[in-house]
Order: sequence, then structure tokens, then C-alpha cells
Amino acid sequence: MKMSDELYNVLKWIAQYLLPAAGTLYFALAGIWGMPYGEQVVGTITAVDTFLGVILGISSATYKKNE
Repeated sequence: MKMSDELYNVLKWIAQYLLPAAGTLYFALAGIWGMPYGEQVVGTITAVDTFLGVILGISSATYKKNE
């Protein structure tokens, strides 16, 4: 599957900035305000972020190989 530059850049921004920030925010607020499932939510966000990072890494390696 070939990924467009725009899609790659959006997914990269999500993986590098949005998901880590959202996980950190939820974890901090869960501790302060007693929100439920802090570890589970952050664990899920981390798992999704890791998966996305691997997919982007494979896409980047494939792109560089084909140049």
C-alpha cells in the first residue's frame, strides 16, 4: 500500500505529538481528579501509538528503498 505524503505527515504528527500528549494529559488528570482506568487508557494509547510508529517506519523504509 502506497501512502500519500499528506497522509504520512498527518499520521506522523499524530504519532509524535497528539497521542503522547493525550496519554500524558489523561494520566495526569486521572491521578488528580480520580478519573477511571488511567493505566488502561494510557496503555491503550501507547499500544496504538507504537503500532502507528511501526507502520510509519515500514512505510518510510519502503519509500527510501524504492527511490
